[in-house]
Amino acid sequence: MTQKRIRDYGYTVGTLPAGALNKITDVPGVLVGHDTIKTKRHKTGVTIIMPCEENPFVRKPVAAGFVHNGFGKTTGLPQIEELGTLETPIALTNTLNVGLVHDALVDYSIRRCEQEGVSLRSVNPVVGECNDSSLNEIVERVVTMENVESALASLTRDFEEGDVGAGTGTTCYGLKGGIGSASRELEIEGHTYTIGVLVQSNYGSTRDFLLDGRPMGLEILKKFEDTEKYPSFAEAKVDQGSIIMVVATDLPVNERQLKRIIRRCGVGLARIGSFTGHGSGEIMIGFTTANAIPANRSDGTPADSLLPQTILREGLLDPAFHAVAEATEEAVLNSMVCANTAIALDGRVYYSLREFL
Repeated sequence: MTQKRIRDYGYTVGTLPAGALNKITDVPGVLVGHDTIKTKRHKTGVTIIMPCEENPFVRKPVAAGFVHNGFGKTTGLPQIEELGTLETPIALTNTLNVGLVHDALVDYSIRRCEQEGVSLRSVNPVVGECNDSSLNEIVERVVTMENVESALASLTRDFEEGDVGAGTGTTCYGLKGGIGSASRELEIEGHTYTIGVLVQSNYGSTRDFLLDGRPMGLEILKKFEDTEKYPSFAEAKVDQGSIIMVVATDLPVNERQLKRIIRRCGVGLARIGSFTGHGSGEIMIGFTTANAIPANRSDGTPADSLLPQTILREGLLDPAFHAVAEATEEAVLNSMVCANTAIALDGRVYYSLREFL
């Protein structure tokens, strides 16, 4: 992709090295696809994160979820909390299309299992959401099964960011938000591992926005006083909306350790100025490609009685905490700088962060 990202404007987040693409897909086996709906009245879509090359229902990646603030409608988290595994791709969309996208993932899982001769009687789709109603006539629920199928068909390593897929209609700190991603490589006892983050950003009040420690939100508000240059600007006066954070890694960890890692996404948000307001849903979902649980046999009996796993010692996790905080911060900034300026349904303007760099 030739999009200009936050690093292209001279801002380097943190000190750890990024992966080759600086995206969640730097974790081997992970792919991302979008389907975008963009008209005058509808700005929304679907984003799919495929966690592995294998059928995730057959070889379930170890997973964890964390609800930092629960003002949200994400599906699938109770079973992840209980069993510690993921068994479908992760889908992102708008709030009122969660049900349809959930059904589409069920259809996908049934179809793929039938093709592979695998028996499926129940499945746990994971669908995250943000409310994009400032830019999208959300009650009309325009996302269709075909949009989900299109996103699944477009899976790739080098995907677009900004106002695409599930980020088409989202806003962030009173500016245009969207889909953003970043990754970090970390060394632990001579081994190199990768942590990648993808966000659907739709939160934050303008005055709180920080960029590289600068009070960027206050600087933007000062520029907004020039109403001839910036007519009908859409200041966000309250920290509300939501952000979904998806974390992928190839670290050998279990679900409890993974939850410890993904909780540090909140550190990345704080570094950009978020305090997690009442009306904002901060949801974190993570998985590792290093450990997986095989599905039961067709008769319901376990495939194996004993399931050996390799996991890191607890005291070695600090580099992972550092990496996920940096990657989250950069992913949010990429979601904003890659997004294009958009006009809301009420005529207000959500400017791209690019306008101020």
